[in-house]
Amino acid sequence: MPNILDYALRLMNSDDKEQILAWRNTDRVRVNMYTDHIITRNEHDTWFSKALVDESSRYLIFEINHRPVGFVSFTNISKVHNRCIWAFYLGEDALPRGTGSSMEYFALQYAFEELRIRKLCCEVFLFNTAVIKMHEKFGFSKEGHFVAHYMKNDAYEDIVFLAMFNYSWASAKETLKTRCFGKNA
Repeated sequence: MPNILDYALRLMNSDDKEQILAWRNTDRVRVNMYTDHIITRNEHDTWFSKALVDESSRYLIFEINHRPVGFVSFTNISKVHNRCIWAFYLGEDALPRGTGSSMEYFALQYAFEELRIRKLCCEVFLFNTAVIKMHEKFGFSKEGHFVAHYMKNDAYEDIVFLAMFNYSWASAKETLKTRCFGKNA
């Protein structure tokens, strides 16, 4: 069982620029992303400089024992509607079992306790069944199914829209913490 103290989620900074580009351009990350082509240096530089100052987004790095292993984004943060869209990926491979769940726990904690979001939304390709199941285990509900919604690899792919509310997080937080990190967390 992972130790909760070994994990951290921190804001992205300028030192993360090269690592994020390397992660994003791996085949195993790109396959599940909307932007699935090899990202050029110029594209990344443009995105990164905007991301560092974007008031409607938060970009974070997930770490194990101070080693960056993943990326979490909260975009389209709306103060009017008190909701946002989130996404994440593990950039490194050969990580301990349960790392993805640990990252999701920390991301939900950040969204609902730091950002104080009311509704957290995400979009997942239908073929990415493992992530859909993981989100559902954390309390996300399917709110929509967009048929033939996104062109990817010369075919239109379905997108599943999922969401979780702050009250669901509040009632499930301790159970999820125990599930991810054990009773002594």
